[in-house]
Amino acid sequence: MSPIAAQSLRTRWLAVVALVAAQFMIVLDQNIVSIALPAIRDDLAFSQANLVWTVNAYVIPFGGLLLLAGRLGDLVSRKQVFLTGLALFTLASVAAALADSQGFLLGARFVQGIGGAITAAGLLGMIVTIFPEPQHQVKAIGVYGFASASGGAAGSVIGGVLTETLGWESVFYVNLPIGLIVAAMAWKLLPTDRGIGIKAGADIIGAALVTAGLMLGVYTLIETERYGLTSARTLGFGALAVALLAGFFVRQAKAAAPLVPLRILFSRNVAGANLSQALMVGSAFGFMFFTVLYLQQVLEFAPLAAGLAFLPAPIVIAVVSMALAPRLLTRFGARPLVLTGLTLMVAGFVLFAQMRADGNYLVDVLPGMVTAPLGFGLAMPALMTLGMADSKPEDAGVTSGLFNTAQQVGGAVGLAVISTAVSARTGNLLEAGTVQPEALTAGFRLGYWVAAGLAAAALLIAVTVIKARKGAEAQAEQAPVAVG
Repeated sequence: MSPIAAQSLRTRWLAVVALVAAQFMIVLDQNIVSIALPAIRDDLAFSQANLVWTVNAYVIPFGGLLLLAGRLGDLVSRKQVFLTGLALFTLASVAAALADSQGFLLGARFVQGIGGAITAAGLLGMIVTIFPEPQHQVKAIGVYGFASASGGAAGSVIGGVLTETLGWESVFYVNLPIGLIVAAMAWKLLPTDRGIGIKAGADIIGAALVTAGLMLGVYTLIETERYGLTSARTLGFGALAVALLAGFFVRQAKAAAPLVPLRILFSRNVAGANLSQALMVGSAFGFMFFTVLYLQQVLEFAPLAAGLAFLPAPIVIAVVSMALAPRLLTRFGARPLVLTGLTLMVAGFVLFAQMRADGNYLVDVLPGMVTAPLGFGLAMPALMTLGMADSKPEDAGVTSGLFNTAQQVGGAVGLAVISTAVSARTGNLLEAGTVQPEALTAGFRLGYWVAAGLAAAALLIAVTVIKARKGAEAQAEQAPVAVG
């Protein structure tokens, strides 16, 4: 029996609470800063073009290092890697709050992104090792899914309150108490584990290829809003990123000790879950981003009111992912929940696509605000279960890192594609003389149709790739990892 499996149920749930709190803090940080950007711009004299790097300086290392960080946990110690990343993230957050220049802030954000990746990469892997029992594991995964989803929605509300009352520095300082509490809990509750050893997976060439490919790919995607999806710069950098990642796959097939065992990449359900999740998260990123803009720019909501308007989303996700989804997963398995959830997301985005320039919250926003999160709350825990289903104990960290990487890259791709469509449609209408509210709304409507298309593509992959399992296989699917 593993050390953690020998702990009491209460102790294990407290350990999961610590891990979920870390996930919530990291997701919260990715969104909370956006609300503070105007205040940061004014205080540190950022130009509008450079201000975006307050976000990008974090996103690039975060998205690029998740896979490598997850593997490091398998090789060294998941607890040690988690605590190291948490310390780095927390200290960099304080440094960002103390920044008195643009360079200092951007440097702190870059280090914060590194710490965030190291912290987040293996969280899902640790959770499924804490609870190998199906009845507890599905509940823990539901809580983790809620933290991932609600952190984004809560960022707008908390960011608005903190920025208006305590200043932009507070959106970084808030990570200090959370980080200290989580570190103390994790230090006490997580047993000291030993990885399989650096020599068992020290593929330095593979690590360099995948990290460079992912970081360049994320950088290229976030710059598409500036240069366009079809520009020579975007296509050139994108081709180089694809070449680096292709080289990584070739390397994994030949390396004696691959960074990512190919059995993980070629698992049908793992591949299907990661692809479906990437598309689903891409559609959800567009939903969160453009709904805020519609509320503020068309319906003329104040920033704090726009944040509060998002509250139905985390409430629905909390009820579904923590209470309803675990029971349904145990009874029906993961695949039916994925299909149902993605269908509801498509329906939610179609509802949003009916919005009007002279609309109102109850008619044009609330129906989609309930339907799409309902689908997300059903699908995400099920996809997490499938994403870890064929993982062996020694690969839990890298499988978790792969799932998180798909989430980050999918979000970046989805937002880039939807933003391009929205900007082109709005720009063309403004040039034709359409009044701004009408032009903006038409652009947002097109964006929601694109989001619906991404969710439909995720549904198609789930239908054709993910296999249904019954009996003993379904039970194994719900309890994919157990540490011996």
